[in-house]
Amino acid sequence: MAEITLLDGGMGQELVARSGDDPTPLWATRVMMDHPGMVRDIHADYYAAGATVATSNTYAIHHDRLERFDLDPMFHSLHLRALVEAHEARALNGSGRIAGSLGPLIATYRPEVTQPVDIAAPKYAEIARILGPHVDFFLIETLASVEMCEGAVKGATEGGKPIWLSVTVDDHDGSKLRSGEPIVDLARLVRDYPIAAVLANCSVPEAMTDALAGLKTLGLPFGAYANGFTHISGNFLKDAPTVKELTHRHDLTPEKYADFALSWVAMGATIVGGCCEVGPAHIRHLAERLRAEGHKIV
Repeated sequence: MAEITLLDGGMGQELVARSGDDPTPLWATRVMMDHPGMVRDIHADYYAAGATVATSNTYAIHHDRLERFDLDPMFHSLHLRALVEAHEARALNGSGRIAGSLGPLIATYRPEVTQPVDIAAPKYAEIARILGPHVDFFLIETLASVEMCEGAVKGATEGGKPIWLSVTVDDHDGSKLRSGEPIVDLARLVRDYPIAAVLANCSVPEAMTDALAGLKTLGLPFGAYANGFTHISGNFLKDAPTVKELTHRHDLTPEKYADFALSWVAMGATIVGGCCEVGPAHIRHLAERLRAEGHKIV
């Protein structure tokens, strides 16, 4: 049986659900500001469910997001606030790792807003230098094109911690990034940069089998953490959307999600978890299933 890293589940949707606040374009960042301690509590719930990694609530803390709301002076402090909440949860749990989340610049799921590597890399380097002393590794998440990945990875090397790269794939053809590029085109980045693991995330679980088949060829530890949305709507692909534009699935029970994740493990994946709309109940059931099948969660 295998040793499996069990990531946590989604943070942003969980925050919106627990807060009862109307979603804004600042999403999880706004809720963290308005409800101190809620991020810590969600991290703690994922640890208690069996996750061994807390992913910092820093995914969308970018200058381009904050500038729209005159909050850019809080750029550094917001990163530190998210880190404190993750560390408090880990202290309460008594163990676990912390992944420093770095999300896409400008917008999610939109390869057409990819910035050139020489422009994007310094922006990611700034974040990596803030997060680096306080995390165990970087988790670059939900990137939609090869060039987007390269800018993020190049910048993250400035942070001095291992880099896990996760891409979002076409919901209908998981062998391709949302840009339409084959997922195997990441091979050049794996060759040229110190990437420690490759993953696919924030796509429907049905797309992950094809995604993992491509990731498996890259010769690194690999895995997946899917979302629970029905699809990515056109309205969400406009400027400054809110998550009101996305619809959660009613059929993705903890049991069904665990079935998907165990099928990924059967393919050789050693890292699994959940993304948007996959909550603590899903992670708890997945942990139980992994142990029941003889796997060791590390």
